[in-house]
Amino acid sequence: MSKKTTATADKKAAPAPSVSDFAQAPINAGLSREAKIELHRKMVRIRRFEERSLRSYQAKKIGGFLHLYIGQEAVAVGCCSLMGPNDHVITAYRDHGHAIAVGMDTKPLMAELYGKATGCSKGKGGSMHYFDPTRNFWGGHGIVGGQIPLGTGLAYGIKYKGLKGAAMAFMGDGAVNQGAVHEAYNLASLWNLPVVFVIENNGYSMGTSQARSSAGELAQRAAGYDMEWGQCNGHDVYEVRATMDKFLTLAREKNRPSTVEIDTYRYRGHSVADPDNTYRSKQEIEEYRKTKDPIQVFQQKLLTEGVLTEALIEQIDAEARAEADNTADFAEASPFPTPDDIQKDVYWESDNPAERKSQGRLFFD
Repeated sequence: MSKKTTATADKKAAPAPSVSDFAQAPINAGLSREAKIELHRKMVRIRRFEERSLRSYQAKKIGGFLHLYIGQEAVAVGCCSLMGPNDHVITAYRDHGHAIAVGMDTKPLMAELYGKATGCSKGKGGSMHYFDPTRNFWGGHGIVGGQIPLGTGLAYGIKYKGLKGAAMAFMGDGAVNQGAVHEAYNLASLWNLPVVFVIENNGYSMGTSQARSSAGELAQRAAGYDMEWGQCNGHDVYEVRATMDKFLTLAREKNRPSTVEIDTYRYRGHSVADPDNTYRSKQEIEEYRKTKDPIQVFQQKLLTEGVLTEALIEQIDAEARAEADNTADFAEASPFPTPDDIQKDVYWESDNPAERKSQGRLFFD
């Protein structure tokens, strides 16, 4: 059973669906065998990419921060699998999973971690600043909660252009206490904007548990802004899709914002520079890994459905490992940005001098 219910702004709770209901929800019942395999494949690819990036970090190939998504794969894959042509995604610094989920090539992603010129942000953004406007993916943001007003702006743009779409603005549980988040909630509801605020609640704001940092249920705060809200478990990709489909439809059809809290868990520290288990026990981590690992949960469902076989599972895993190794080889062989590149991609007028209209200096030595 889902341990949480879905509710609306008037606090009327609906009964929690059974586990089997999520697979039979219309958005899931219509999935082809190939689509189900692709959901599984993306989760495995994210996991192996993250594991390979960790090895590169430990080998001192990657500098700065590295926030791994291991354990949370079903959230990004489930949400992004619902995207239509006018839907957009923006997220925080734990962004590798979302980037792969929307379809970004993993070679530029690894190159970005290495700080190489072939990276998706030309080696200037690093782990926290993946971008791909061609896939309606707007980052990757290092400021806690800073992406939420921007996601609200994406929703404003969708409505302004008269498009039927939605913006998904992802944040961690620690970001919900930021003032900018509440300002965004207020404007989104006041202006009837098609945005879904997605709280990926992995239980810890860096090293501080939610119980010690945040009062009440995080999703229910939306009720104070006259928004609908919902909660679901994040280890079951079927449940994520069934829950998010409702709120994305609300955004697309009625231009109304909502907040969805998805309970999930990360196996590694806040970043890999932080210890994994000084604020939580190894037993807690292992219990989740044994009972709620998103890849294992979905894999078992697909085995039961006859969609996957043991041979195909091994093939998908081997291909994901090979892909991850190839990304590291690509990153290793790629050049670093040059000193001249530091002033590129900063100001539009600097990169397009023929169309510059402002006066004065853009850079100071």
